[in-house]
Amino acid sequence: MTKVHQQLDPQQANNLFKILKQRFQTHMERHEHIRWADIHEQLLGQPDKLWSLHHMELSGGEPDVAVLPNTQALYFFDCALESPKGRRSMCYDQEALLTRKDHPPENTVMDWVKEHAVMLMTESQYYALQQLFSFDLKTSSWVETPNELRQQGGAIFCDRRYGRTFSYHNGAASYYASRGFRTYIKL
Repeated sequence: MTKVHQQLDPQQANNLFKILKQRFQTHMERHEHIRWADIHEQLLGQPDKLWSLHHMELSGGEPDVAVLPNTQALYFFDCALESPKGRRSMCYDQEALLTRKDHPPENTVMDWVKEHAVMLMTESQYYALQQLFSFDLKTSSWVETPNELRQQGGAIFCDRRYGRTFSYHNGAASYYASRGFRTYIKL
């Protein structure tokens, strides 16, 4: 993946920091024992990650720090209650897009991920994040799909219904107004 060298101007960065700090303080259950000052300091030294977070926020992802169960790694995950509105109605990848003869979507999940220097949430991360809070109660989200499944034309998506988290498969060329995708960056 090509490294994206983008930077926010100072006003954009300050506005984003205010949003991220407010969300961080509102949802301490996602990152108990972590201090905002430490997160802020790490981000100041990584303007490329701040740029990625800006695009996660602009597309409706509502990124927040989350410490997943059984790990100490720090991540910013899309924590919007429903799949980000600005990232819906996309098929999985370029290969899938090329198979669509009628009504192709404007973009693909994997192209957006690459363009904004983020990672697509994995199925195991999706399940772990669901342990911290419930999301995708009305929508669904594409997750990283193993190559062996993609080679057969499929892709995986997840959602939460009836108090449980579910994984499903669909043709990678499919797209729906209620299906988006969730991303993350590691600090």
